[in-house]
Amino acid sequence: MRYNFRVSAQDTTPKRYTVEPGPIAPSMGVNAPNAAVATAETPPVVEEAPRKSSPFIALRYRDFRLLWMGGFVSQTGSQMRIVAIGVQMWDLTHNPAALGLLGVFKLVPLLLLSLFGGVIADSFDRRRLLLMTQGVFALTSVLLAASTQFGWISPGIIYGVSALSAATTAFDNPARSAFVPSLVERKHLPNALSLNIIVWQIATIIGPTLGGVFLFLGSGGFVIIYWIDAISFGAVMLALWLMRARSEKGLQRNVSMGAALDGLRFLRKMPIIMSTMSLDFFATFFGAAMVLLPPFAERVLQVDRLFWGVLYAAPAVGALIAGLVMSWVGNVKRQGLLVIVSVIAYGAATVVFGLSGTFWLAVLGLAGTGAADTVSMVMRQTIRQLNTPDELRGRMTSVNMLFYIGGPQLGEVEAGVAATVIGIGPSIALGGVAVIAVTALTAFLVPSLREYRSAD
Repeated sequence: MRYNFRVSAQDTTPKRYTVEPGPIAPSMGVNAPNAAVATAETPPVVEEAPRKSSPFIALRYRDFRLLWMGGFVSQTGSQMRIVAIGVQMWDLTHNPAALGLLGVFKLVPLLLLSLFGGVIADSFDRRRLLLMTQGVFALTSVLLAASTQFGWISPGIIYGVSALSAATTAFDNPARSAFVPSLVERKHLPNALSLNIIVWQIATIIGPTLGGVFLFLGSGGFVIIYWIDAISFGAVMLALWLMRARSEKGLQRNVSMGAALDGLRFLRKMPIIMSTMSLDFFATFFGAAMVLLPPFAERVLQVDRLFWGVLYAAPAVGALIAGLVMSWVGNVKRQGLLVIVSVIAYGAATVVFGLSGTFWLAVLGLAGTGAADTVSMVMRQTIRQLNTPDELRGRMTSVNMLFYIGGPQLGEVEAGVAATVIGIGPSIALGGVAVIAVTALTAFLVPSLREYRSAD
């Protein structure tokens, strides 16, 4: 596809985008370039020109490598915090519905701010914006640590901190997603996305496992986890500070509702992107099982709390294996079909987890969900990034957030209510069946998705 569009710093009228047949332009930046954000005149600088394909080729770009390493440290801390929040809320309430209510407090700020967050990401220096959002994230962990340490912690405080974190995510995710495509050359974007997912999944293995160890310390363990998370954000901030970034050129400067809606207007003209986003929404809505892990581990599996971290880490183990395979395979032609197959596999693995009555079968099912979700995620992100103009990347990420974050957050509410009504295991298994049904229906109704192939 070829996109004809113009974005002017002086023009404040809503933009119109036209889609014409033709090959995608051979060179488009990916995240901030080596010395900053790449433009048509200043492509990303690779330290050593690669002579052959490598599963780690994107790491040869200095600024991407910095962000990648800093993200690993930060994600490890954040995954520890996710475990702590879920278990601490369960300890305070012993109510599945209260766990599900976390999704409401994370969803509402995203619905209110996500489109505006995309405009900000397309209007200002993305590196500086990320520095600010990482600072706010660190502050939320400090609030959790202090309130737990001094005995102030309550469900209300956890809900409030979750809402503040979600509001910050509305600005952080668009900036981060739009930043990455300018850090590497366009042809290496799929590899960069795969490596990002790999490092995220490694952190999701290490973080919950360490978190499970600290859970034995009671409230003191929660305090340690929250302080570790607060400090871990410094790694990303240091990486951003060391980047050779300069002011970005040609970005959207019209901070208005009309500019915010540009992403939705573009999405209407791109049914292939719309179908992948919709599929992701329904899959994560019906397959939101992780929120029920504390009651499932305690009441269904009846395993010691020391092993809860293993359950939390299991999806990441499967995802890591899938991510490594994806990085070795490289570009895949039948990307649309692979999205459909992987989402069906995600639903099937969710059914296995919900029906499991033993610890290791539950681990296997959770690992399957992680592996299938990673394959789907890489394909969906590649399709979206390669079919989105750079000037719209931030706003398209915001629109995408309504789907890939809104789905699981609403799904947490649905999962909490369903578990209260029909039981924990049956509600998870039924959600997996719904994922399979929705995916099969999408494949039937949207032939363009199952027939989609990547450009040469």
